[in-house]
This record gives sequence, C-alpha cells and structure tokens, in this order.
Amino acid sequence: MLYIADMTRGRVARLFNVLHALPLAGLALMPSVASGRADDIELRLMAHIEVLASDAFEGREPGTPGESRTLRYIARQWFDIGLTSGTNDPGHEWFAPVTLVAREPAGSGAQFSRKGRMQYVRRDAVWMVTSGKRSLVKDAPLLFVGTDRGRQPLSRTELAGRVALLLDAGIDDSKRQNELLAGGASAVLTVLDGDRTLEYVAARRKRSGYALADENTGGDLEGFITRTGAQSLLRGSGVTLEQLEGRAAQSGFAPIPLEITATLEATTRETTILTHNLIGKLPGKRPAAGAVLFVAHWDHFGICAEPPAEDLICNGAVDNASGVAVLTEVARRLSSGSQLDRDVYFLATTAEELGLLGAHAFAEQPPLPLKQIVAAFNIDTSAIAPRGSPLAIVGRGMTKLDPQITEVARRQKRRLIENDDANAYVQRQDGWALLQHDIPTVMVTSAYSDLKRLEHFFDTDYHRPSDDLKHPIELGGAAEDVAFYIALARWFADLKRVPVAPG
Repeated sequence: MLYIADMTRGRVARLFNVLHALPLAGLALMPSVASGRADDIELRLMAHIEVLASDAFEGREPGTPGESRTLRYIARQWFDIGLTSGTNDPGHEWFAPVTLVAREPAGSGAQFSRKGRMQYVRRDAVWMVTSGKRSLVKDAPLLFVGTDRGRQPLSRTELAGRVALLLDAGIDDSKRQNELLAGGASAVLTVLDGDRTLEYVAARRKRSGYALADENTGGDLEGFITRTGAQSLLRGSGVTLEQLEGRAAQSGFAPIPLEITATLEATTRETTILTHNLIGKLPGKRPAAGAVLFVAHWDHFGICAEPPAEDLICNGAVDNASGVAVLTEVARRLSSGSQLDRDVYFLATTAEELGLLGAHAFAEQPPLPLKQIVAAFNIDTSAIAPRGSPLAIVGRGMTKLDPQITEVARRQKRRLIENDDANAYVQRQDGWALLQHDIPTVMVTSAYSDLKRLEHFFDTDYHRPSDDLKHPIELGGAAEDVAFYIALARWFADLKRVPVAPG
C-alpha cells in the first residue's frame, strides 16, 4: 500500500517519478490532447472513469487502500498535465491531510428528580446520544415545548440551561431538535408518542457519524424517551402527559416549565481516519489578483454490501468518478492553452459522502486567503445528460456570479435553465460547504437540467453497487460541460473581464 501522508518535497518528487513509470488501466484508450472534439473528450472521460470506478479501487473509501490508489492515479494525471502543487505547503505538497473521526454511540445515562427526590424511570425507557466524545448536563430543569411547530422560535433566555421536552407527534424530523439545541437548550428529550420506537431510533442513530477531528470533547446532547417512560417521569408532578398534549394542541400554547430536573449523559466511541484532499494549481501571470477554483469529490462508499450479495463494491462511476474525470480534462485543456491572468486551483475533495467534510477542511485551512477566490465551481455526478442539454445552476441566486455565467453561456451558445428548481439539491454537494465559508460557489451542469432524469438515477443506481460500468453511462452532456468550464475559467481568470471579485 502506498501511504501519502507526511511526505517531504523530495519524497513527492520521487513518488511522481515512480508513478510516471507505472502502467494503469485505461490510459491506452486516451486520444491525443490536441483534439478538442466532443467525442474525443468523451473517450478521455470514459478512460478516467474506467480506472477510478474499477473494482481495483474498491469504491474509493477514505482511509483505505482504495484512497491511495485513487490519489495516486489523479496526482499522476495532474502532474503529467503540468499542474503544480496547490497546497502552497512545502510540508504537504499536493496532498492536504484531513483527519476525520467516526463516532458511534457508546454510553447513555439519565436520572430525574423532583423537589430533590429521585423520579423513577426505567433505564431502558430513555436513550441519550451526543455528537461529541462526551456530553453531560447536570440538574437541568425541564421545559415542555410541545411539538415546537407553527410558532415563533423560543428565545435563548427561555431555553438556556434547560432540557427541552419535545413531543415527537409521529414526525421523524431532526430539524426541530437541532433548532432547539442551536437556540440554547442544554439538551432535547423527545417523547416517542407516535409510531417510532426507542429500538427503531437507536438502530438508526447507532450508525457511525463522521466529523472533522478537533480538540472539543463536548457536543449536542439529544435523547429519546418512550411514552410509558414519560408518563413515569411526570408521575406526581401535578400534570400528566395527556394534559400536556392537550395544552400543546391549543392555540396560543406557551412552553410550560416542569418541576423536574434531569442529569443526562452520553458518550461515543471514536475511530480516527487520516485522509487527504488533493490540490493542484495552474499558475497565472498575476496570482496576487486572486484565483478561480474547480472542485470535485473523489470519494465514495467503498465495500458497501456483504455476502450473499454478488456485487459488494459501491464503485461510484457517475458519483463521482465522472466529476473527477471532468475536472481532470478541464485542467488538461487549460494547461495546454495560453497562460491566464489568475491562478486556477483544482481541488479533489475527500469525505464529501460523509458530510462535505473535505470541502469544509479546505475552507478551514485554505492554501490561499478565501477572499482571493473570485469564483468556485463544483462538479458532481456529471455523467447524466445527453448532448444538447441545457445548463442549470445549483446555487442560483446565492452568489453574484449568475450574470457573468449567463453572459458566458450566451457567448458559448449554451442555454441556461432560468428557474431555481435545481437549488433543491444545493445542500447535498461540496458547493454548499464552500458557501458556508463565504466562497462564491455554484454548480453549473447539464446533469441537473432535467430533474426527472436526475431523480431516476437517485432512485436506481445512486449510492448503490449498480453505479458502475456494467451498463452504459451517458457522457455527451459531460463532454459539452468540459468546454463550458474552460470558458468559465478563462472568463473569471481574465482581469479585463473580471477586474475584482464578483461574489
């Protein structure tokens, strides 16, 4: 196995010398760089996808041998194209380390008291979970908030230091819990008064969650209590669960403080995963004038099934070997042209499938000041649309880039979808993470121009072993998108057309 972490400059140079001599499947299929015809681009895209989505890469899971093979392949391509390292860090050329933690629930504890006396609730009636290593709330008063729907959010003063007792009401929705926690609640305890059971919730939440590693031990504290447990909790308090439910159903309901305090605790088991973003750069003539950024995530789910299933690997041919292929071919064609004014960065992110974590890591430890990024374009799930498809903007209206993208489309004779329908998917791709860090980012793609066609992919092969090359994939739209991304790069890297950042 080739380990890429912590390489020195000399070791990286030796690595690329070795990689240059390594035969890799699919390279013989690649036509001459000089040709720019759409069918030639399709051949190049397919050659990359055949390598990246092959079983030899084991589904490109972060922290596995499949990651090493993936990064080795992409880095060799970018090095041969003529890109330079874009990390701007001599200690970590090309490969920017990203440390993840995988957390799964380990311990849960809950004790309740009323007027200083213990309030008995069966241990198996309550289950607590945290997003951190360990979270503890001691002697916090309970505040009954009903269903917490259809009214103004509670103030931080109302929630601070309290445990919000929330009615589930058959709504499998974490948004309400998250809003209460963000509003200042010390914890949220949800009464499972609908069809959901404690066993059902625990089974779903016991899957590993992923996050960027940090030094913080605490995290959000959330719990679930059965209906019978809630009835025991309220016994002798002067109010029953049924009475609280009745009040919550009345118009003008206001949260009700309860004469009950809670000591709640949850812990997790952690596994550390060392993975990497890959960053290349096409140097411009005026690097101080800012940069254009292109992004595609390289990761997928690895070996995602178990016997007796015949196909065990989530190869991720469309999602997102096709996006990495497009990213690489954009780099190839830009590097063979005249030097641009601004730098163009190429970022292949890790852990997108685990929560856009590689993109967040890039933004938290960027190789250049984020305010210098004039425009960023994410590329994801490209192999969907046929030639002649229009373009959609995922993130339309969320940056100041739209007018200039529209002008580039006009000049390239590409039709743009004029509605915001594709924004339904804005939070499901790396561009969303970059937007949270104020990087002007959109995804301009033919793949999202026909949402019925896209949703068919989501309903069939998406995140399944069947997203592979056992059946044909459509590269016509992706090939045309390569040409459009090149036009976008040349436009936004041109100081005459874009003298200052528009985003």
